[in-house]
Amino acid sequence: MKRRKPVRVLVVDDSAFVRQALTRMLGGNTEIEVAGLAVDGRDACEKVRALKPDVVTMDIQMPRMDGLQALEEIMAETPVPVLLLSSQTKDGGEVTLRGLELGALDFVDKSRVQGNMNLLNLAEELREKILAISRVHVTRRPRPAPPVVTGPALVLGRQPRAEVIVIATSTGGPPALQALVPRLPKDLASAVIIIQHMPVGFTRSLAERLDARSVLRVREAEEDDLVEPGQVLVAPAGVHMRVRRRLHGVRVTLDEEPRSALHRPSADVLMASIAKTYGHRVLGVVLTGMGSDGVEGLRAIRAAGGKTLAESEETCIIYGMPKAAVEAGVIERSVPLWAMAEAILAGV
Repeated sequence: MKRRKPVRVLVVDDSAFVRQALTRMLGGNTEIEVAGLAVDGRDACEKVRALKPDVVTMDIQMPRMDGLQALEEIMAETPVPVLLLSSQTKDGGEVTLRGLELGALDFVDKSRVQGNMNLLNLAEELREKILAISRVHVTRRPRPAPPVVTGPALVLGRQPRAEVIVIATSTGGPPALQALVPRLPKDLASAVIIIQHMPVGFTRSLAERLDARSVLRVREAEEDDLVEPGQVLVAPAGVHMRVRRRLHGVRVTLDEEPRSALHRPSADVLMASIAKTYGHRVLGVVLTGMGSDGVEGLRAIRAAGGKTLAESEETCIIYGMPKAAVEAGVIERSVPLWAMAEAILAGV
């Protein structure tokens, strides 16, 4: 078998320490090669043109030209897969989501490590994401980059039979959700729950961004929240979310168990809990993302008599989670993202 060439990476950061740490980290992997270093956004644009890397890791806050300005220019002139290095502050979360709208494919939270940027703790996550996005074909985006394009909220013909619609996604999820959720009508009689794999500190910003663009109310879920029609809850990062039927309705519970789960929150954990609580009155949806989280949860939904949908390969940034679910036989229908809202309202 012919060995694949290493993924050539351009590292962009104004900190010499970070550039050196990333070079050491990525240089120890035979699948990745550091093709060059850039000290700010302007330097990055020039080196993307000269070096033609396979992937760019992009810091956001830099002098002369920041990461978002550089990203906008790169995606308009010499598009390449970009991985953002971000922080979990409120401003950092909003800027990161803007970067994903501008064309970045994913991000890592470099602020969660202790001490003076001990980036070696991020090595495995960085490598995994670099290799994943290196396979994505990106296209030019006109400047200034438009906001995520969504149609108007749909006019409801008939209510879906599901009491709860649960949506799971990972890489590529924020722009996908921003294309989908605003299309759901304000008189939707189903509750909507979203699991987006993100680092701690970013799901609140995502919920606020979705809320600002949607006719439905969207917010980050909290302990003991009531699950009710016409509301969208985003599972908070760092904990598992479940639902439980109590005397006065179905409520949210949050905890850290099982700690062994690859993702917190886990789509499998949440979907299994929803299937147990609502039975056949559930619609499970899986969108773009790496890995296979959601397969067992969707299996539980199907076993309870619920319905399932997956985003089709043609519109996925990463056809990982949907592919795993399709191959496991737990998906009834695959549809492109632009048709997902209609499929949800039709009940599959």
